[in-house]
Amino acid sequence: FNQRLDAFPIRIEVLSRFRTSKEQQTILDGLVNGSVDICIGTHRLLQKDVAFKDLGLLIIDEEQRFGVAHKEHLKQMRREVDVLTLSATPIPRTLHMSLVGVRDMSTMETPPEERLPIKTYVAEYNEHLTREAILRELERNGQVFFVHNRVQSIAWVASKLQSLVPEAKIVIAHGQMPEAELEAVMVDFTQGKSDVLACTTIIESGLDMPNVNTLIVNKADKFGLTQLYQLRGRVGRGANLAYAYFLFDKGTHLTPTAEKRLRTIFEATELGAGFGIAMKDLEIRGAGTLLGMKQSGYISAVGFSLYCRLLADAVDEQKAKQAGIPEEKVKSSRLPPPTIDLPLAAYIPEKYVSDLDTRLNLYQNLVKLEKVEQVEALADEFSDRFGSPPPEVKNLLYAVKVKVLAAKAGIESISTEQGQIILRLFQGMQFNKQKLQPFLKDGIKLGLSQLRLNPKRLGQEWQRVLEEVLGRVG
Repeated sequence: FNQRLDAFPIRIEVLSRFRTSKEQQTILDGLVNGSVDICIGTHRLLQKDVAFKDLGLLIIDEEQRFGVAHKEHLKQMRREVDVLTLSATPIPRTLHMSLVGVRDMSTMETPPEERLPIKTYVAEYNEHLTREAILRELERNGQVFFVHNRVQSIAWVASKLQSLVPEAKIVIAHGQMPEAELEAVMVDFTQGKSDVLACTTIIESGLDMPNVNTLIVNKADKFGLTQLYQLRGRVGRGANLAYAYFLFDKGTHLTPTAEKRLRTIFEATELGAGFGIAMKDLEIRGAGTLLGMKQSGYISAVGFSLYCRLLADAVDEQKAKQAGIPEEKVKSSRLPPPTIDLPLAAYIPEKYVSDLDTRLNLYQNLVKLEKVEQVEALADEFSDRFGSPPPEVKNLLYAVKVKVLAAKAGIESISTEQGQIILRLFQGMQFNKQKLQPFLKDGIKLGLSQLRLNPKRLGQEWQRVLEEVLGRVG
């Protein structure tokens, strides 16, 4: 910042526990009287003795590292402060608020030049694997992070590593060390005077060490998904191929949630995977509460999908009100999804997909589809992953396709009553008879806002006819 803004009359200061008491007091006085223009700081900025003359912009870097109480405290410093939060993996509540329109969101999808995807492994702890990983990195004159997130036992772990790899110089770093000692260890490691840094999650953010290209995380099943992703981001910051090993104790019975986290970090290895990781974290942990203090958790009273729709509706109405758009016009442009009830057995049989979690994920994916092309792509995925789909799955995919076409056509519902399939438009809408004239044959009756199909008279063609009618109406 100092280099970039050197040509401008701007005073920039850094506030953290590494500054002396006298330096800190000078900076605090400058914030109060307005002589400090930009203050870059750690959590030290959140303490009660910090006050601003005229705070205009708050930038929260590595947003996932801050609790909601911290962020609310910062916002209370001034009511109308502009807030910009930066994160590779936003917490569920922040991500959800962006998805439903409460907050604006921008994504950066272009990785730095020459950056390579990190080779990721998930395995039981193995001394041979650990030694080989460290030696491979040392042979190419690189360095290693070994993460063990227990301060009480980190010295014992470092001693064990030293016995395992006597060729390496191993040092320890954690947040409870005296500031001067911690700073000396980190400076020496940065200068290449040691080979392996046995550390806690203190390295999770803010470090840029291109020479460190192997990460080993001990007891990885105890970490959150965002933590695992942030830790992996500490390596591979140069042009060299990096390796990340997420290890758990031998014989450990992983909880379903821990298994999901480790599977996600193993699968999401492409560059810029942070957004996908955050979306998966939202799915695993829930969205939290919009107005309360929880940054994750589930909305059990109304259901997640309905909650999202209600919240999105409320956001649209507020935006329309500020823009002077009539409420009736907003409501008419936001039609609820159609209800579909066809005379078909449409579901995913247990014999076809035996795992319950996988079946639920597939159902969730089906609900999210909004285009016919997406339905066809998912049909191909079914075939690739599970083999040729049975009739029940084909019927399910057909029903989803009908729902997508019905939503585009403004259909409120498609129901089966007394052996007939009835298409109903929303109130105040009418069918265009000229468009549908080619389809008005035996087995099809058209009213102003209803259309009836008789499957018995149409025979085996009724599904194709229904599709064509919806396509013509849309």
